[in-house]
Amino acid sequence: MNAAAEEAGWATAKTLAEALPYIQIYDRETVVIKYGGHAMGQEEVAKVFAADAVLLKLLGVHPVVVHGGGPQISRMLDKAGVKSTFIDGLRVTDEATMEVAEMVLSGAINKEIANWITLAGAEADVRGVGLSGKDARLITAEKVTRTRKDPDSMIEEVVDLGFVGEPTKVDPHLIQALLTSETDYIPVIAPIGVSTEGETFNINADTVAGALAGALKAKRMLMLTDIKGVLDGNGELIREMTVDQARELITTGVATGGMIPKLENAIHAIEAGVEAVVILDGRRPHAMLVELFSEHGAGTLISR
Repeated sequence: MNAAAEEAGWATAKTLAEALPYIQIYDRETVVIKYGGHAMGQEEVAKVFAADAVLLKLLGVHPVVVHGGGPQISRMLDKAGVKSTFIDGLRVTDEATMEVAEMVLSGAINKEIANWITLAGAEADVRGVGLSGKDARLITAEKVTRTRKDPDSMIEEVVDLGFVGEPTKVDPHLIQALLTSETDYIPVIAPIGVSTEGETFNINADTVAGALAGALKAKRMLMLTDIKGVLDGNGELIREMTVDQARELITTGVATGGMIPKLENAIHAIEAGVEAVVILDGRRPHAMLVELFSEHGAGTLISR
């Protein structure tokens, strides 16, 4: 062994020793991970994510993955010749779009992520379990209602988004059974819900992650996306903020576009019992490990 390799070994040992206090903080705690963004479609990034999820499980954490899939749905709709329409960032989902969305989310993406986790954890028998909100009535949903002002008359009008839903109830029993099983399971949840009448709804993945994290009383919700975190008015990363400060960013217009629903979902999750939510860049290798097991963390932490 040369000197450089030996030095690297000592550096690794030092890192592990420094992580001990944080490993103890999260021992047997639930961490809900929203896995999304364009980086999700890259195989090498997905493999690193899966390996990190396995490592969390082996370190005593109970990870629960909720994934998105907007870009993948768009590609499949384009192939099928189905045109997408968006209103206020939400995809209008007719019957044909709903069929494609469920096929992509509950089928291709969900099973692929679960399989990457199983492959990464093969030596220690850690297994990914692919589910959707339709399984065991995990997520009961209802149709989203949205209104907007007509630009000419300025009169509020109801917008019909089709089969776009929002959770009304999350039943965590199935997930809790998997987390407390003698076998090391990592649940992977597709953001599909079902109404009490049996209608299928496509739900925003951030919303599902927040609702599930609240129902599980998770210690952390990690929102992995393709931005480095929440930025202030000068474009600088905000390391920590309170729920009140997050609300202020929305009301003052500093938070714009897709960051607004992310902050709103973070606020709802914390109000439902989650200790803290972190918005961080999932494209960076090992971002979850840096956030949970190092002093400086990664991204933006939001708490009470």
